[in-house]
Amino acid sequence: MSIKDILRLVPGILILFSVAMGVYVNMWWLALAVFVGLNLIQSSLTKWCLLEDILRKMGIREQ
Repeated sequence: MSIKDILRLVPGILILFSVAMGVYVNMWWLALAVFVGLNLIQSSLTKWCLLEDILRKMGIREQ
């Protein structure tokens, strides 16, 4: 898997997890979905993503 693939997979998993936990456990779990959404907006505006930096340091390939 490349960085590009992981950068799409992780937010998707986190949002689905957050919604499921919000429905079945506690509504405060929806704050995680809000955080992920805000992080995606920030990343698109600044062209910087912390997860991308972490994946590069872990040695995940670019393409």
